[in-house]
Amino acid sequence: MKKRSSLIWLLVLIIPLSLQAQKKWSLEECIRYAWENNLTIKQQELGVAQSENIHFQSKMAFAPSLSARVSENINWGQSVDLSTLTILNHVRSTNTGVGIYADMDLFTGFQKLNTVKQERSRLKIAIEEVQKLRNDISIEITRSYLNVLLAGEILEAARKSRESVTEQCSRTRKLVEAGSQPMSALLEIESQLATEEVQVVEAQNNLRTFYLTLKQLLDLPVDEAFEITVPGLGNLQEMEPVSVEDLYYASQGLPQIKKTEYNLEQRRHELAIAQGGRYPRLSLSFGYSSFYSDANKKKKEETNPEENGTNPLDNLFGDSSAGFWDQMKNNNNPSIGLSLTIPIFNRWQVNTNIKNARLGLEMADLEMKNAHHMLMKEVQQAANDATSTYLRTEATRKNFEAMEESFRYVQQKFDIGMLNGTDYIVSKTNLFKAQSNYIQAKYEHVFKLKILDFYKGIPITL
Repeated sequence: MKKRSSLIWLLVLIIPLSLQAQKKWSLEECIRYAWENNLTIKQQELGVAQSENIHFQSKMAFAPSLSARVSENINWGQSVDLSTLTILNHVRSTNTGVGIYADMDLFTGFQKLNTVKQERSRLKIAIEEVQKLRNDISIEITRSYLNVLLAGEILEAARKSRESVTEQCSRTRKLVEAGSQPMSALLEIESQLATEEVQVVEAQNNLRTFYLTLKQLLDLPVDEAFEITVPGLGNLQEMEPVSVEDLYYASQGLPQIKKTEYNLEQRRHELAIAQGGRYPRLSLSFGYSSFYSDANKKKKEETNPEENGTNPLDNLFGDSSAGFWDQMKNNNNPSIGLSLTIPIFNRWQVNTNIKNARLGLEMADLEMKNAHHMLMKEVQQAANDATSTYLRTEATRKNFEAMEESFRYVQQKFDIGMLNGTDYIVSKTNLFKAQSNYIQAKYEHVFKLKILDFYKGIPITL
């Protein structure tokens, strides 16, 4: 019974590990993992968080500032009694002051409002930069993922080709032993078998290299088990004509375009902020303060030492006629102020800021136009590439099918001794080359179709 329980617990522990080791990654899972774990994306996301903080702070600039102040001063020598404004000669005195102050800008030439708008535009730019990075990583992962699939399919074709030649080698050896074929035929087939082995090894190396590239894009440890799913691509359907104009307008929401639009927007706000420097500024301030001074008590103690207060609180806060709380109450000083600052001459700083802001606005406008021009070129290239790869895929497919039929005819003639080994090897080599070209063209076309989906705003999936 104990052995059975131990076996059950062992299976409970092993089965999850086995399932985890057998996990295969889809393209969507690879892209999602990269978005969540890529260090460069995380750095960009921290930049977004900083932009959010700056935007929040720009809105808080409309709130009034509030501060409190407490001061304690000890004077000796000649000083002024703040309670009576009399001069004291060589009397040590203590002054305690408290106050609370607030001030708020009522009008600043709309600079604060435009600063909020500018920081909001910068926040949008930071968000688009993150999305642009995500898109770039998605495309690179898609390319690498398809390369792995391509290498895997070529490896499978190489193995099947090797199996075919191995069978042919065994058949030829029997024919040679029976005297139906010369020894040279066997030697030629064995030479082709060695070539097939090299093709398999090269295909394995390519698959290993592409897997490594994909793992590096995902920042996975090199020694971690990693395998991708193999989706069924099926036969490629006939490609419909691609409208460049429709593709261009569908791609207007891409982050590289939105980023330039938001940059132009923030440059307009920057110009408005610079122009706000010409306006006068109106601010409101409020304060409430009071103070306590023991100078009067010190003076009385020096002139009438016998009348020194006997109340312990008087010793702490002054005499009963001018105690701490009485002075704080009597010496209160509330204030309210309104100030208007009119700029007259500031060493041409405002005009220079305005000129630079206008130049920045023109640069942002040119940057946006250039981004649209580049997008049009990219869309045209993507449409042309998709059409070209489709035509190439169809041509290589037909060539592969023709080579396959030709090799079947050659093999039949070789089996009955009507062809020598050289003709068989040439036909076999051409078949594998045609098959490899077709596989490469097929995956290249799939990748170009995914690029079209990207410009259409369709998520990349397989």
